[in-house]
Amino acid sequence: MPGFVQIIEFRTSRITEIEELGRPSRAGGSTPATFRSIIATADRDHPGTYFTIVEFDSFDSAMENSGRPETSEFAATMAKLCDGPVIFHNLDVMWEDTGDGAGNG
Repeated sequence: MPGFVQIIEFRTSRITEIEELGRPSRAGGSTPATFRSIIATADRDHPGTYFTIVEFDSFDSAMENSGRPETSEFAATMAKLCDGPVIFHNLDVMWEDTGDGAGNG
Protein backbone atom coordinates (compact mmCIF):
# COMPACT_ATOMS: atom_id res chain seq x y z
CA MET A 1 0.00 0.00 0.00
CA PRO A 2 1.58 3.33 -1.01
CA GLY A 3 2.25 5.81 1.72
CA PHE A 4 4.88 8.21 2.94
CA VAL A 5 8.15 7.64 4.78
CA GLN A 6 10.25 10.20 6.59
CA ILE A 7 13.86 9.38 7.37
CA ILE A 8 15.43 11.58 10.02
CA GLU A 9 19.23 11.54 9.91
CA PHE A 10 21.31 12.90 12.76
CA ARG A 11 24.67 12.69 14.50
CA THR A 12 25.05 12.74 18.25
CA SER A 13 27.40 11.75 21.03
CA ARG A 14 24.41 11.96 23.39
CA ILE A 15 22.20 9.13 22.14
CA THR A 16 21.39 7.97 25.67
CA GLU A 17 19.90 11.39 26.44
CA ILE A 18 17.88 11.32 23.23
CA GLU A 19 16.59 7.84 24.10
CA GLU A 20 15.60 9.11 27.56
CA LEU A 21 13.29 11.67 25.92
CA GLY A 22 10.94 8.74 25.39
CA ARG A 23 9.09 7.30 22.47
CA PRO A 24 6.51 9.52 20.73
CA SER A 25 3.73 6.93 21.05
CA ARG A 26 4.13 7.01 24.84
CA ALA A 27 4.17 10.78 25.13
CA GLY A 28 0.41 11.16 25.37
CA GLY A 29 -0.48 14.62 24.25
CA SER A 30 -3.33 16.72 23.01
CA THR A 31 -3.92 14.69 19.85
CA PRO A 32 -2.98 11.14 18.90
CA ALA A 33 0.15 10.52 16.83
CA THR A 34 -0.53 9.75 13.17
CA PHE A 35 2.44 7.54 12.27
CA ARG A 36 2.12 3.84 11.42
CA SER A 37 5.51 2.88 12.83
CA ILE A 38 8.88 4.22 13.91
CA ILE A 39 12.19 2.37 13.61
CA ALA A 40 15.24 3.80 15.38
CA THR A 41 18.57 2.72 13.83
CA ALA A 42 22.30 3.19 14.39
CA ASP A 43 24.72 3.26 11.44
CA ARG A 44 27.25 0.44 11.96
CA ASP A 45 29.71 1.99 9.51
CA HIS A 46 29.55 5.50 10.98
CA PRO A 47 29.43 5.46 14.80
CA GLY A 48 27.44 8.34 16.22
CA THR A 49 25.18 8.51 13.13
CA TYR A 50 21.53 7.53 13.51
CA PHE A 51 18.47 7.28 11.31
CA THR A 52 14.87 7.25 12.47
CA ILE A 53 12.48 5.79 9.89
CA VAL A 54 8.86 6.89 10.33
CA GLU A 55 6.05 5.41 8.23
CA PHE A 56 2.81 7.32 7.60
CA ASP A 57 -0.33 6.76 5.55
CA SER A 58 0.33 9.96 3.58
CA PHE A 59 2.33 13.18 3.42
CA ASP A 60 -0.68 14.98 4.94
CA SER A 61 -0.66 12.55 7.87
CA ALA A 62 3.05 13.28 8.41
CA MET A 63 2.45 17.02 8.39
CA GLU A 64 -0.43 16.61 10.83
CA ASN A 65 1.90 14.68 13.15
CA SER A 66 4.62 17.34 12.77
CA GLY A 67 2.09 19.96 13.87
CA ARG A 68 1.45 18.28 17.22
CA PRO A 69 2.91 20.34 20.09
CA GLU A 70 4.46 17.15 21.52
CA THR A 71 6.25 16.41 18.26
CA SER A 72 7.58 19.96 17.99
CA GLU A 73 8.82 19.89 21.59
CA PHE A 74 10.52 16.52 21.10
CA ALA A 75 12.21 17.69 17.87
CA ALA A 76 13.48 20.92 19.45
CA THR A 77 14.91 19.12 22.46
CA MET A 78 16.45 16.40 20.30
CA ALA A 79 18.09 18.96 17.99
CA LYS A 80 19.88 20.51 20.98
CA LEU A 81 21.41 17.10 21.74
CA CYS A 82 22.72 16.59 18.19
CA ASP A 83 26.24 17.26 16.93
CA GLY A 84 25.05 19.08 13.81
CA PRO A 85 21.91 19.67 11.80
CA VAL A 86 19.09 17.14 11.69
CA ILE A 87 18.37 16.14 8.09
CA PHE A 88 14.87 15.15 6.99
CA HIS A 89 14.33 12.95 3.94
CA ASN A 90 10.67 13.05 2.81
CA LEU A 91 9.84 10.06 0.62
CA ASP A 92 6.71 9.02 -1.25
CA VAL A 93 6.41 5.22 -1.25
CA MET A 94 6.30 3.90 -4.81
CA TRP A 95 6.00 0.21 -3.95
CA GLU A 96 6.75 -2.23 -1.16
CA ASP A 97 7.80 -5.88 -1.17
CA THR A 98 7.18 -7.63 2.13
CA GLY A 99 8.82 -10.85 0.95
CA ASP A 100 5.64 -12.86 1.36
CA GLY A 101 5.17 -13.43 -2.37
CA ALA A 102 1.98 -11.37 -2.49
CA GLY A 103 3.55 -8.76 -4.80
CA ASN A 104 2.48 -5.71 -2.80
CA GLY A 105 2.58 -2.80 -5.17
